[in-house]
Amino acid sequence: MSIVTEIAAAPPASALAHFTSLLAFETDCWDVHHALTSGQHDFVLLDVRGPAQFEAGHIAGAIHLPHGKIIASKLAQFPAGTVFVTYCAGPHCNGATRAAIRLARLGRPVKIMAGGITGWIDEGFALDSRMSAEEGPA
Repeated sequence: MSIVTEIAAAPPASALAHFTSLLAFETDCWDVHHALTSGQHDFVLLDVRGPAQFEAGHIAGAIHLPHGKIIASKLAQFPAGTVFVTYCAGPHCNGATRAAIRLARLGRPVKIMAGGITGWIDEGFALDSRMSAEEGPA
């Protein structure tokens, strides 16, 4: 018996519930890229990093809204059921989680983009440095 199988795998029904639950809370860079480039963009992508990081490069179409500035008035332009996807620097950063907490407290549906900008770059996807999306919601 290996260390892998020393503890038995969960029954398939439990595994299905667990892994489905994970995807209710997060998505990944490839899925976000696919949605953005295939016309299935049915969410608001929030870059929750600081201004300097956003200016250095962000995902095209992302709205810049640092996690500390997520308040109800900044979200008022979006219908109540709008899904938000947050991202920050990467796995070493908890900004996307902090943003998700703020959004959830405001009653907004939210997912985190696992991997953040680091994952996006690792997938080979381009960054945008144009400032058209800079300030996001008023």
